[in-house]
Amino acid sequence: MLAEIKGLNEECGVFGIWGHPDAAQITYYGLHSLQHRGQEGTGIVVTDGDNLKGLKGEGLVTEVFQEGSLDPLQGNGAIGHVRYATAGGGGYDNVQPLLFHSQSGGLALAHNGNLVNANALKHQLEQQGSIFQTSSDTEVLAHLIKRSGYTSFKDRVKNALTMLKGAYAFLIMTETEMMIALDPNGLRPLSIGKLGDAYCVASETCAFDIIGAEFVRDVEPGELIMISDEGLKSERFTVSSGCSMCTMEYVYFSRPDSNIQGINVHSARKRMGVQLAKEAPIEADVVTGVPDSSISSAIGYAEASGIPYELGLIKNRYVGRTFIQPSQELREQGVKMKLSPVRGVVEGKRVVMVDDSIVRGTTSRRIVSMLKAAGAKEVHVCISSPPIKNPCFYGIDTSTHEELIASSHSVEEMREIIGADSLTFLSVEGTLEAVGRKDPSENRGQCLACFTGKYPTEIYPDTLHPYEKELVR
Repeated sequence: MLAEIKGLNEECGVFGIWGHPDAAQITYYGLHSLQHRGQEGTGIVVTDGDNLKGLKGEGLVTEVFQEGSLDPLQGNGAIGHVRYATAGGGGYDNVQPLLFHSQSGGLALAHNGNLVNANALKHQLEQQGSIFQTSSDTEVLAHLIKRSGYTSFKDRVKNALTMLKGAYAFLIMTETEMMIALDPNGLRPLSIGKLGDAYCVASETCAFDIIGAEFVRDVEPGELIMISDEGLKSERFTVSSGCSMCTMEYVYFSRPDSNIQGINVHSARKRMGVQLAKEAPIEADVVTGVPDSSISSAIGYAEASGIPYELGLIKNRYVGRTFIQPSQELREQGVKMKLSPVRGVVEGKRVVMVDDSIVRGTTSRRIVSMLKAAGAKEVHVCISSPPIKNPCFYGIDTSTHEELIASSHSVEEMREIIGADSLTFLSVEGTLEAVGRKDPSENRGQCLACFTGKYPTEIYPDTLHPYEKELVR
């Protein structure tokens, strides 16, 4: 994917397993399959029944966990994390799982999502004497658990979770137990699997495939699952607010071989392409997709339109993270390093270029320019999602309207900026139809906030960029 260039990144992915003698090694493979969800840092914490021990670092899974580095992590329970920094920023201290030790025992936390009331809770906790060791919103939960007045650990966790607002899929581990919690809106994906007698949990079901585990079910919004040597137990820590799964999981973030709430991601993206062909019929000679997340939609568009699908763009898979840079100049250079047009496919042709989204417009402009430089007669850009007009506060790094080109430009203005012969976006209704949920008025099962501006939770002013406070009021 071109996430680091496009400016659209998922915060992280989580994986956990309980009841397996090679828990750390299994977690390594699970995290490797979730690497697309975060490339800035990774970590694993294990329990041997008496102690928690962890290893973490900045970089990719294969960089942090070298040969032999997992040998000291012996135990039958483990949780792991891959991180892309949004809330709290980067740095070693913010790499998860976060590990805490106290006289009453250890605690490890791994979190996918973003807490919209984190700053308010931190202020309240600091007033009560808490000292935070990281700038991550994840640490808030540890302090809330510790300060809860309940006797049992389970009740302290349940009480702490009810104070959180926003998107969260939490893995919580002590020496003798692993807990799994999903926010009341179910904004982030989280699934349970089994590997023999061991239970596992992952942000995406593709992690189960790589370790040979069997999918059991999705975690329900507002559910707290407790796994120990005694087995699995489930309770609710709050009433579900109705599932509002992030639509961009289907459009962009998740791997095509993952299933989210019973819907295969590749199939959903292919249906988006089919729907796009219905909504945007174009006379052209060839259809091509922007690697990797747009390939499925491009195939669907080609099948529905009858226009041949061709490999018009090639991704260079050997460009490292050196090119993940914040400046516009380096982002634009990064597009050239990441992608190359296939002149023999596009020269003299009218090309339909299918992509999944437009964030800043930089990537789209460069790709259109490259295709035309390679001899494309026309380039028609078809986007398999609606325009992203609103920032996300739930764990995706689009925090202001200013960085979203669709927020301040019409479709025609965007077409001119990227230099395309035409520009079409999939409608909100078409997106829901393609994914498998058809009633946008009820927001049935999906968060559409980045398209519609209707957020499923309250947005707290102290989580906003100063520019945003007037706009979200």
